[in-house]
Amino acid sequence: MNRKVWVAGVGMIPFSKPGASEAYTVMGANAVRQALRDAGLQYEAVQQAYAGYVYGDSTAGQAVVYGVGLSGIPVFNVNNNCASGSSALFLARQAVESGAVECALAVGFEQMVPGALKGVYEDRPSPLQDFVSAMSEMQGYDTAKPRAAQFFGGAGRDYMKEHGIGADLFARIAVKARQHAARNPYAVFRQPVTLDEVLAAPMIFDPLTRLQCCPPTCGAAAAILCSDEFARRHGLAPAVSIAAQAMTTDMPSTFGAGDMRRVVGFDMTRAAADQVYEAAGIGPDDVDVVELHDCFTANELITYEGLRLTPEGGAEKFILEGDNTYGGKVVTNPSGGLLSKGHPLGATGLAQCAELVWQLRGQADLRQVEGARLALQHNLGLGGACVVTLYQAA
Repeated sequence: MNRKVWVAGVGMIPFSKPGASEAYTVMGANAVRQALRDAGLQYEAVQQAYAGYVYGDSTAGQAVVYGVGLSGIPVFNVNNNCASGSSALFLARQAVESGAVECALAVGFEQMVPGALKGVYEDRPSPLQDFVSAMSEMQGYDTAKPRAAQFFGGAGRDYMKEHGIGADLFARIAVKARQHAARNPYAVFRQPVTLDEVLAAPMIFDPLTRLQCCPPTCGAAAAILCSDEFARRHGLAPAVSIAAQAMTTDMPSTFGAGDMRRVVGFDMTRAAADQVYEAAGIGPDDVDVVELHDCFTANELITYEGLRLTPEGGAEKFILEGDNTYGGKVVTNPSGGLLSKGHPLGATGLAQCAELVWQLRGQADLRQVEGARLALQHNLGLGGACVVTLYQAA
């Protein structure tokens, strides 16, 4: 990245369970207004908008943005499964960094329904068809059980098989997530849980109990990005920039390695993280705080290693010694993550952005990571896409 890109403002609304939220148009517009207010800008300053969502009709992005203003700017709708929000952020960053625009909006939103994720169209090939086929060959596929839990539960099983860990290690991540979420007014689940409670919850797909699976959620979040010149011209003093960012998709190893960890995106994560570290000239030990894609506890565990926060096979020590929380090496998911804050698919990537911007500004209240200067974001979508972003305090 040659041209500095600032995160001028962020906004998000508290996440909620399906049926308890306002319409996506209201949620999205409110998040955009918050981001504009945070930046100290009017909507007329925005030159392009990128909207991430999964469950919605075409041009839902326009329906959200029109609730804020009708300025005639380009609005792009982005659907990359659970990485939709960060994909919108990637495109907005790219537009500003390239000089195409001076100020861009990224917004993500989702109005979900109860129950496990599933496809909408049954009269055409599923975009996850190759992933299901690979999973079927490796471990089988039970159409009566949630598909996503089988993908990520299978990844957990492969890790257990290779490294000889117990199922309780995954459950400890859920306990940590609730401890962090208890400090976050934006989170859906803020009530702490014990290790015994996590392990005793109904089994969804071994080793994942219900409390180790992210809930369907409604919500919205947004970010305003701008160039250095734009910030000076408008008298802004943003405190956080995007130091590096990378987006990856699947590789031959996804389907050819015979490993469920590869099927759910480990290699995408590793490649994107390595690109970011190289571009920024830093290493994983330099990172102070991380928001990573913990759709299931198993994915948080394997992502520790995908992001090189700990060596391969080192996740057990990393967790048991508390290196993933306050007082340890790097605080992971101070927001409570997808497991406890919630996972409105299109909003997640931008909610992660908002949390990390607050952390680097010192505005995260009771969940503040002391002295945070570098923050790493990881957002993953099966199908597939992975976006890793490094934020730096001014």
